[in-house]
Amino acid sequence: MPEFKYAAMSRRAALTGVALASMALVAGCGGGDAATTGDMALGAAEGAKVTVVEYASVTCTHCAEWQRDVWPQFKAKYVDTNKVRYVFREYLTAMPDVGVAGFLIARCAGDDKYFDVVHQIMASQAEWQAGVPPRNSLFRIAAAAGLNEQATQACVTDKDAIKAFEQRFKAAQAAGINSTPSFLINGVKVADHSWDSLSAAIDAELAKA
Repeated sequence: MPEFKYAAMSRRAALTGVALASMALVAGCGGGDAATTGDMALGAAEGAKVTVVEYASVTCTHCAEWQRDVWPQFKAKYVDTNKVRYVFREYLTAMPDVGVAGFLIARCAGDDKYFDVVHQIMASQAEWQAGVPPRNSLFRIAAAAGLNEQATQACVTDKDAIKAFEQRFKAAQAAGINSTPSFLINGVKVADHSWDSLSAAIDAELAKA
């Protein structure tokens, strides 16, 4: 399998990651809330009684753990039933070049595949820990989403897409986000993102008149 052309990526996609790395490094993998251009959402329509915003990184181990352990229950109880509007916002932590490329690929795959691709990238962290180069995982996931090698390379070097990502990341920083995953329920940040805590907070908002 051909490698990602990281030299090319470094001039474009990784440029964003490296340029923003100084900010991202303060983010632990372990503010305010306003609509952001490019938000990806599931569940209830905009204007729902309860909106849950998650800021996450595809390279964050805690994000991957939440995705594996909590997301299935969260999705079944709140998203699939349209009880809440779930909004996902992209963030960078470790390996910012991989993070940027991963999010760009997810968007290139299309809105209907975006969340599947993001979740698959998070799950592939286990491969990286076993020694598989992240670029191999990204190429495999991109191919499964219908992107051939040429399309994937074009995706991760798209200047307009990179600029748009940079704006989303800066918006997250401006909102005071400095760790992932971070959750806001109706604009209020939740310190504990365990299932019990999130569920209790969401249910309390749903119960309000």
